[in-house]
Amino acid sequence: MGVGVQWRAAGRSITSLRANRSSGLSHRHKCCVCALSRTRSSACVATAGFLLVLGVCLLYLPDPFTFDPSASVSEENHAVTLLIWTHPFGQYRKLPDCFKLYQVGGCTLTDDAQVYAHSDAVIFHHRDVASGTAELPPEPRPGAQKWIWMNYESPTHTNGLWRFEDVFNLTMSYRTDSDIFLPYGYLIPSVRTAEGLRNPNVHPLRGPSRADRPRPRLVAWVVSNWSESHARVAFYNKLRRYVQVDVFGRAGRPLPEDSGKGSVVRLVGRYQFYLALENSQHTDYITEKLWHAVLAGAVPVVLGPSRKNYERFLPPEAFIHVDDFPTVRGLARYLLMLRRNPAQLRRHLDWRGSYSVHQPAFWSEHYCTACRAVRKTRGRTDVVQHITRWFHSENSIITLRDYH
Repeated sequence: MGVGVQWRAAGRSITSLRANRSSGLSHRHKCCVCALSRTRSSACVATAGFLLVLGVCLLYLPDPFTFDPSASVSEENHAVTLLIWTHPFGQYRKLPDCFKLYQVGGCTLTDDAQVYAHSDAVIFHHRDVASGTAELPPEPRPGAQKWIWMNYESPTHTNGLWRFEDVFNLTMSYRTDSDIFLPYGYLIPSVRTAEGLRNPNVHPLRGPSRADRPRPRLVAWVVSNWSESHARVAFYNKLRRYVQVDVFGRAGRPLPEDSGKGSVVRLVGRYQFYLALENSQHTDYITEKLWHAVLAGAVPVVLGPSRKNYERFLPPEAFIHVDDFPTVRGLARYLLMLRRNPAQLRRHLDWRGSYSVHQPAFWSEHYCTACRAVRKTRGRTDVVQHITRWFHSENSIITLRDYH
């Protein structure tokens, strides 16, 4: 039993349930997780599993590199209108041009509620409708119109989900078994990035070089939501007994004035390791914290879902999981050993030269991805059942044999 298990919230019971739905997208989600039932200790096998999953997932993840003009013409013949019911968290953002930014044709985005009756789909941000900031439109809805449930919070911070049983037609989240899957970030093999450098959300990674100077600082942690009840705070309080951890954010030193993603990445770039600790531990809940470390060239020390879950998104050597060690002291010793042994540290970094990171832009890329899914599932209005049990469950692990 690893270190992280000690910090998990007690009494959390999870069953392997999925929402009972028959969406036309479901086979692709099965395909994405098809190889994840293997639990081998060999790093070689784990790497092979990651590459297989990566290759299959790229079949349907948003591809920022490919553009087929003939496909765009076909898309226009099946144009759809997607209504943004509320801007998430009440923060207005200009709606994107999906074709210009992501080569997604046939999509008209609007936030004008007056066109509700003529919209092919409506996307609802969970926090806004659950908190009462916005109400759902009155029933009955227009025929064949899809309602999309969108949520990027963990189950711990998703309240009132029980109110929306048998309401929505599609789910959109970071979970790999969502109808519309768009994570906080994902890797793309470098061989596919030659045409994609124009996309501002794609960042090529650089592998380590023997000419690189050692980074002057050891461990950083940027945290804005500090709570003594969080597993990550308990972990930090143990770790700081053995190594120096520089904390930034509301609970530590102030961040640079430009506290956006770029400044965090630059800050973390001075450190060898970064604590990518999630505020709660749930299936697939792997947020921008991990990708900040990856972009900065620091080795992420992760606390979140299981190692096997992280290996859906990264090669096994690309991160250090708190569960890899029986004690926090053992983990700290390992970090100090890596600092003294650059060759050993490079083993956690050598993979980088083979990939780029794609971090979807909130919320423009989400809208365009949803619109594309609506166009591809036009005419089908399956209802999402048991959405609460599904979202609080571990997602199903499906083998290649199961899929085929």
